[in-house]
Amino acid sequence: MNHILIIEDEESIAELQKDYLEMNGYAVSISLDGSTGLQTALTEDVDLVLLDVMLPGMDGFSVCKALRQKKDIPILMVTAKVEDIDKIRGLGLGADDYIVKPFIPSELVARVKAHLTRYQRLVGKADHDIQIRGLHIDRKSRRVKVDEEEIVLTAKEFNLLSFLAQNPDHVFSKEELFDRIWGFDSVGDISTITVHIRKIREKIEKDPSQPEYLETVWGAGYRFKK
Repeated sequence: MNHILIIEDEESIAELQKDYLEMNGYAVSISLDGSTGLQTALTEDVDLVLLDVMLPGMDGFSVCKALRQKKDIPILMVTAKVEDIDKIRGLGLGADDYIVKPFIPSELVARVKAHLTRYQRLVGKADHDIQIRGLHIDRKSRRVKVDEEEIVLTAKEFNLLSFLAQNPDHVFSKEELFDRIWGFDSVGDISTITVHIRKIREKIEKDPSQPEYLETVWGAGYRFKK
């Protein structure tokens, strides 16, 4: 049974979320402030976090940033109002999606289910390493090394690199990659693919301007060169 952690200071909203998620077979815990929620997320076996943006003390953005540095679980931010700058900030810190209050309970459940399914598909059955030239991707431990030097990637960077490396020489459009890694219904812009590819290249390529691994196919997308 998947364990969902709700970090929400409005207890009535948290209880509503909890009721609907439990009705759909999830185990649910509630934390009413950011600091307590972060500690719970880091110390307990949590599969997904529903994170309110406006929290007393430690706000949702700070919780998201601190949690993402330690764990790779899906983070769905919940807010009463989403401005573009907030979306960019949250997604940049590692959030996977946004849900805007007031939300339809069935939509909340659907988004939770979609992100858990996608996450489990990407990493849940990782049972082999990928080794291509000097690049080593350990899918179980989610660690990457280049010429035996460990490289630190964000969750989305790892998922994107791992997916492309599992499908070498196949050209994927930005739209396809966004759908596979972020999900069709996720908040965001496909231009984030370009940004993530650039950041991965900066970390794994000897010369990012002449990539050895991640190749741009102009007018078509990207592929991993085997």
